[in-house]
Amino acid sequence: MSTLWRAYIDALKYFNIDGWFIYGALDYKVKSPFEIDREIVKKDVNRWEVRTTFHTPDGDLTQLSVSPKADSSTVIEKVIKDFKSDFKKVRHLYQDIIGYDDTVFKMQKKELGELGMMANTITVPGLHVFVVLFNGSLEAATYAYYDYPELFQELCELYEKTSLKQVELAIEAGTDSILTGGSGSITMQSPELWRRMSLPTLKKISKICKEAGVISGVHSCGKERYIVEALALETDIDYVNPLEIPLMGDCDLGECKEKFGDKIALMGNIHTSNVMLQGSVDDVKAESLKAILVAGRNGGFVLSTGDQCGRDTPDENIFAMIKTVKEFGVYPLDFDRIKEEIKKLERGKKSE
Repeated sequence: MSTLWRAYIDALKYFNIDGWFIYGALDYKVKSPFEIDREIVKKDVNRWEVRTTFHTPDGDLTQLSVSPKADSSTVIEKVIKDFKSDFKKVRHLYQDIIGYDDTVFKMQKKELGELGMMANTITVPGLHVFVVLFNGSLEAATYAYYDYPELFQELCELYEKTSLKQVELAIEAGTDSILTGGSGSITMQSPELWRRMSLPTLKKISKICKEAGVISGVHSCGKERYIVEALALETDIDYVNPLEIPLMGDCDLGECKEKFGDKIALMGNIHTSNVMLQGSVDDVKAESLKAILVAGRNGGFVLSTGDQCGRDTPDENIFAMIKTVKEFGVYPLDFDRIKEEIKKLERGKKSE
């Protein structure tokens, strides 16, 4: 059976890297399950369109997903068409969880083995996640937040209750870590809204993980500097990524290390398009060395890309990052050697 998580394990073996396995899968069982139908409404060599219908006791919710041949799927019609009238149906999406089936999870742990860290991805409430529910996307979700504050607050509470239960069960099942947060946390909402809707749940999740001895991390691509500071000073979160640089984000890796590196581990942040996708092998090596130089001191740093690698990223660029880590990233770090290698690469670039 071909699955994304198996493809990821194959990639770990191919590149010989430490895995950040974020696909931990538990089939959660709810108190009152309802029927879900999926129908392929269009299928050709270039794309599939799939309609999903959730048959709740209070009526149906529908969504339409498009899967292009060589790109990620996108939901183009979302379940909430009118927040006020659809909310009684939406409540059924967040039922009490009463158990789980860990068949796939055990399979994943066995196949992953010692290749990487097993993580279950469990997000927190906020516009960055609710955008996937609202037809009209972020604009519709924002209007709903301000037009129906009591209903939106209930939605946040339902989401948090579900997330906390999932965290509890994932820890019980034996996960190594919990990945939380969510893409675009303060790119798709203001820091104030993130603090109001998302941070309280992050605090609870990180506390649960700390008490259980389980690693917790936050992923939030886009703007993140505000989040890094809040996580370091106000939560028990262990690490944060991807710390994207401008214009994609707003993080300076050296500044984050200097101010918060003794409180939270950092993971990032080589530019995914300018460097990894479009740069040369020497560009990747130089930027990797610079990241190690500013963030590697005293540990607490994982060299990685600033979010995903684009689909057409050359293999040789990924191998260049890995080779650089193995040659220059072994502790104790030789900072003089790293600086000299950076100068050598910069001289070579000027002479081209």
